[in-house]
Amino acid sequence: MNKLPLAKRIQILSMLVEGASMRSTARVTDVSFNTIAKLMIEAGEACAAYHDETVRGVKAKRVQCDEIWAFVAAKQKNVPNMKTQVDGAGDVWTWTALDADSKMIISYLVGGRDSDYALAFMDDVAARLANRVQMTTDGHRAYLEAVEGAFGADVDYAQLIKIYGASPDSAKGRYSPADCTGIKKNRIEGNPDIAHVSTSYVERMNLNIRMGNRRFTRLTNAFSKKIDNHLHMLSLYFCHYNFCRVHKTLRMSPAMAAGVSETLRDVEWIVGLIDARAEAPKPGKRGPYKKRAA
Repeated sequence: MNKLPLAKRIQILSMLVEGASMRSTARVTDVSFNTIAKLMIEAGEACAAYHDETVRGVKAKRVQCDEIWAFVAAKQKNVPNMKTQVDGAGDVWTWTALDADSKMIISYLVGGRDSDYALAFMDDVAARLANRVQMTTDGHRAYLEAVEGAFGADVDYAQLIKIYGASPDSAKGRYSPADCTGIKKNRIEGNPDIAHVSTSYVERMNLNIRMGNRRFTRLTNAFSKKIDNHLHMLSLYFCHYNFCRVHKTLRMSPAMAAGVSETLRDVEWIVGLIDARAEAPKPGKRGPYKKRAA
């Protein structure tokens, strides 16, 4: 089986997690687009499996949650007019839960923004935590039922609601959010410390995601064409962010700060995850059923 050299695979994955598009990566590395797509899918699957297995029992104190918008194939308003319909086309949201102290992404989920996704997301967050935490979200109503369903009374939960003014006439017709004129902190469950009711870190993480993923760049044609590839790229990005990137303030990776990893990883380590997954024995077909004798 043909396989790219190790240095070339490291170069490709490094470019992808630093915000390069797949076609620009293909031009720079002189590797076909399909080969890069295949490597990205393999890396995404390996990274998702590693995150699911490793990021468990996290001893966090404060967790911030938010959602970031993107789209697959076409924006939601343009989906009915698509010449060729694509599964998963339209708006897609990435739910993230961030440890405010270690800056590690504890959990992420790609999908819609309704209550079903909110509950599935919070169930996963709760399963990865080792202790009671203080949680802060925005005012999205879906969080209310989801947090209660996943944590019950075993959480100190508050919502930070931003108050926006009217958009100026000069901003109409283009992307420009209204000015935030104030905030309101609402205690929902438990006894959260109001001084630490904030979503600043997770909102800064949203900026990291937009800068580190070409698929999230506005007003380009680099958006995801398939929902599966969108998820694979995010899995690769979050694994690299948690385990391989040195946080400027912490001077270590978020996973090291959270006590999940003892060493700083690199992109070569991610390539090793891919190879280990490829070499793992595949489950064979089940043999004929034989009834045991009494």
